[in-house]
Amino acid sequence: MTTAVCVDVGSTYTKAAKIDLDGAELICRAEVPTTASSDVLEGLDAAVAAVGGGDRLHVCSSAGGGLRLAVVGYEQLVTAEAGHRVGLSAGAQVVHVAAGPMTGPDLTRLRAARPDVLLLVGGTDGGDAETLLHNARRLAAARIRLPVVLAGNVEVRDEALAVMTGRGVPVTATANVLPRIGVLDPLPARAAIRDVFLRHVIGGKRLSRGRRFARLVQAATPDAVLAGVELLADLTGYGILVVDVGGATTDVYSALVPDAEAETGPRRDVAGTLWRARTVEGDLGVAVGADGTRAAAIAEKLPVPGSDRELAATAAVIALRRHARGRPGLRDVRLVLGSGGVLRHGGGDAVLQAVLADVGGGWAPPEQARALVDEQYIVAAAGLLAADRPDVAARLLGNSIR
Repeated sequence: MTTAVCVDVGSTYTKAAKIDLDGAELICRAEVPTTASSDVLEGLDAAVAAVGGGDRLHVCSSAGGGLRLAVVGYEQLVTAEAGHRVGLSAGAQVVHVAAGPMTGPDLTRLRAARPDVLLLVGGTDGGDAETLLHNARRLAAARIRLPVVLAGNVEVRDEALAVMTGRGVPVTATANVLPRIGVLDPLPARAAIRDVFLRHVIGGKRLSRGRRFARLVQAATPDAVLAGVELLADLTGYGILVVDVGGATTDVYSALVPDAEAETGPRRDVAGTLWRARTVEGDLGVAVGADGTRAAAIAEKLPVPGSDRELAATAAVIALRRHARGRPGLRDVRLVLGSGGVLRHGGGDAVLQAVLADVGGGWAPPEQARALVDEQYIVAAAGLLAADRPDVAARLLGNSIR
């Protein structure tokens, strides 16, 4: 039997799942506290040892706050919004969004947001060029040492790239996130952000003293989970919705069946529709995010939660409301998956039923969806396996989430 151990190094817990690659079955799983205060490798190695080791090791991480992304675009409602959506799909927490020609105060606000990576976009291909070039020159003159992913108007991409690299700004250039109005192309920028995360961010967080941890990590945890959600949607052929309630944040993932009218018809979104999407709500959680959840409940005119289960249900409902804004197709979702400690320890039914019963939140909840809890964190493990062993990852999801 050939085995793989898939490890998610979180901010609080490090979770390991041992997978039989021949049978595509979960053998066992374990979780230990993340050892971020000393060296995250201590917790990672302990988690691997707890499941008995394996022939292969796959690791994702959100420790140290995960990936913090800033987006700078040409126009707030079009290219900046497109960049925002792409950043969320890349597993990032988008901490700053700006649009238009950058000024000195704009640079100050950018630095204050403390991003790990900057996504610089602007103009459709053949459209506005001046804003992208202006912002590239501003960043170069400021000698920004922040890694930049350049994904704007391809007609001036090389010029913008030369301006920044000439002043020592680390830049990765890729295809435009919005090549035409209404056409969103997230994959090249998403891949570039992942590469920058692995090359620059993991080591820069000083989570480990050596280089081994940086070599082991292959994705940000949300990126791995989204890959698993996408694979599950491809496997089933219908819409999937996942809500992950944590102590500090609540993440929502959706993989929907594309709607032709929303792609090309009168309901087309000028910033493009992201059919495979993720959002992160940094103010909603059940531990350090509990006060934010209570404040958001008041703003949404919901009962103020008290217990952990009430906090989790409220965080999930509000996160789904925010995720659903401007996203077609959620009514047709057929499977709703819940994840997170509170859900795994007996609170899953109450949380997911609260989501499905939220008829007053300004969105249309799924009408005919099954609700399940991903008790073994199989989606993240499948996402980690998807790049090298998509066949095993698909069978693992099929065997585990029936």
